[in-house]
Amino acid sequence: MSCHVDSNAKIIGDFNTVAHSLSLGIDLGGTKIELIALDAGGQELLRRRVPTPQNDYAATVAAITALVRDAETGLQQSGTVGIGTPGAISPATGRIKNANSTCLIGQPLKEDLERALGRPIRLTNDANCLALSEAVDGAAAGAAVVFGVILGTGVGGGIVVNGQVLDGANAIAGEWGHSPLPYFQFAHAQADRTSTGQHPATGEALMHPWPSPRELDAAPACYCGKKGCIETWLSGRALAADHVRYGGEDLPTHEIAQLAQAGYGPCNATLMRYEERLARALASVINLLDPDVIVLGGGVSNISRLYDTVPKLWPRYVFSDRIDTKLVPPKYGDSSGVRGAARLWNKGN
Repeated sequence: MSCHVDSNAKIIGDFNTVAHSLSLGIDLGGTKIELIALDAGGQELLRRRVPTPQNDYAATVAAITALVRDAETGLQQSGTVGIGTPGAISPATGRIKNANSTCLIGQPLKEDLERALGRPIRLTNDANCLALSEAVDGAAAGAAVVFGVILGTGVGGGIVVNGQVLDGANAIAGEWGHSPLPYFQFAHAQADRTSTGQHPATGEALMHPWPSPRELDAAPACYCGKKGCIETWLSGRALAADHVRYGGEDLPTHEIAQLAQAGYGPCNATLMRYEERLARALASVINLLDPDVIVLGGGVSNISRLYDTVPKLWPRYVFSDRIDTKLVPPKYGDSSGVRGAARLWNKGN
């Protein structure tokens, strides 16, 4: 059911043609809703966070509305509003689809917020916001083609070309997390840990990174209803689960990375498997999209060794004798998504 909003609120008819110096961005996450206010030069004026109401769509709409109104009251001016969500708007229904925050699925979020705020808003998925933020003035500034990757609770992707978000005919451009993990030479795998040579960064023996039948059986089903999605192998949860699958302790992702850095063998082996899978998955993006820059976001992006080890694995899988694509962390860290949401009203988006 949609949120009940003020039926007397009206959308300002000429809002798209009015110049606004204030840009408000909202990052709608699973645990928090964050707002940022940027001036015309991209400088941060204000930031607010509130907990995301759990499994309550109406309360979520109310929380976003209150954040915007409070920010504009405090800054004594109104502005444009862009929102990054964990899903996308269906071209068929105008409602949210493909969201891992399931209370949003099937809801007219854009319509309800426009009615509540009395103006048009722009809404896209959080990975598009990451890519846009970093393409405008972040780690990929000036790059023609940018692929933004979320590696966190879920896995997503967004594409920006010449400073503009690419939505695609079906509003799923960049939905990389729900493609199957590539299984190169699957038929030739003799065992879960058959050696394939040495890791180019560490010099240690590589193990086959593709899933064995046992792994495929053990892999959790994706919330989308399929099995074997990239998200089920490359999310933070998937990294931790893979460590347990190979006999390790139940540890959070950041502890696995810390112990690997300290030389603890089982954790290092887990990261090596992860790096191989990430390299193969990103190689498929390079072969198809050929981006200038790939920016990693989300909690897993804080594992610094990925930026060195993963590109060294690409030559095994990319269909080119030279790879100029750069793999970089986000300049704005966890703030990239909310800044990108504020940028959705930039010219061309």
